[in-house]
Amino acid sequence: MRFPPNTPFIIVGLTGDGIRFRPSDWAERLCGVLSAFGAEKKMKYSPYVSPGHYHAEKAVFVDGRFYEIEPMAYRFILNFAQDNGLQLVEGVRGSELSADPM
Repeated sequence: MRFPPNTPFIIVGLTGDGIRFRPSDWAERLCGVLSAFGAEKKMKYSPYVSPGHYHAEKAVFVDGRFYEIEPMAYRFILNFAQDNGLQLVEGVRGSELSADPM
């Protein structure tokens, strides 16, 4: 699935065939790649890419504004989902859902 840049999307931890993606902590690992350590020496996820749940499945929520800040990282995340055959939900922001944080 290809959609225009700046589009928010969700990567759902299910393949196109409905098989749960492994390892079970894939969402935290993917978001961890884009995280930083703050002054309190704790890892902090990017405000634009965060793990959560979507319909009871692990998911990664990507804010479309992330493309404007770091287009290569935005494409990296999108390509990760496509390369692994994961389901993508286009145009939905995490703030529009009652997504429960992990």
